[in-house]
Amino acid sequence: MNGALAYFDKTLELLQRLRATQVPNIDRAAQICADSIASKGLVFLFGNGHSRMMCEEMTPRQGCFVGWVALVELALSNHADIVGANGLRAPLYLEKYEGYAEEILKGFRFGPHDAMIVISTSGIRPVIVEMAMGAKKRGLPVIGIVSKEHCDQSVPAHSSGKKLTDVADLIIDNLCPPGDCVHEIEGLDWRTGPTSTVTGAMIINMLRCEVAERLVARGIKPVLLPSHQFVGNVSAADALETFYEEYRRSLKHLYE
Repeated sequence: MNGALAYFDKTLELLQRLRATQVPNIDRAAQICADSIASKGLVFLFGNGHSRMMCEEMTPRQGCFVGWVALVELALSNHADIVGANGLRAPLYLEKYEGYAEEILKGFRFGPHDAMIVISTSGIRPVIVEMAMGAKKRGLPVIGIVSKEHCDQSVPAHSSGKKLTDVADLIIDNLCPPGDCVHEIEGLDWRTGPTSTVTGAMIINMLRCEVAERLVARGIKPVLLPSHQFVGNVSAADALETFYEEYRRSLKHLYE
């Protein structure tokens, strides 16, 4: 169990560093998000590739609430087949294609109280940089979740020379090392044991819980998605329908 325990210890160390260093920025992000949702705005989350998981960790997820919108572009994220149709090559190509993020953003009409969270461990892909740029151009405050160490050491991939850290109004560092993985094994050329899923999900859930508390403190009761595992629970079934309806209403201004 040397490999398993080594990964556990190194990842736990990152979580402890996250608590020690990132709480002020999570606090600032929570204020932005709470202000947005309290004003009937929406907080969008965008990430391509594996970062899409952090968007879906926020919503739809048990314990999530109306006000969050996951922008999941399947062409950039649906690559589980690895080769062939829906394989990995096409999304890796598209995320480098300048102009693609703007075409995604054109599908919505953003409101004055909306905000954007852009998630990328590297923080350099053109689609990521342009998503942040496009959101800012539309007046949205932009929160970036990124590995600052990885991003700082990487060469910009966008023609502007900018990275997510240059564009976002606020950065939360997921603290992953360059390359994400933390476990070295003698005889292997590359590390294994990626950590961005763990630290990213921690950031997302800390943010969710803090925003919920701040909304309640303002007298605003978030409409939550209950667990649908409570089979036969009438209250949970009713709450689920309420969530669906409130979520539908919250999207109204996007398509007006």
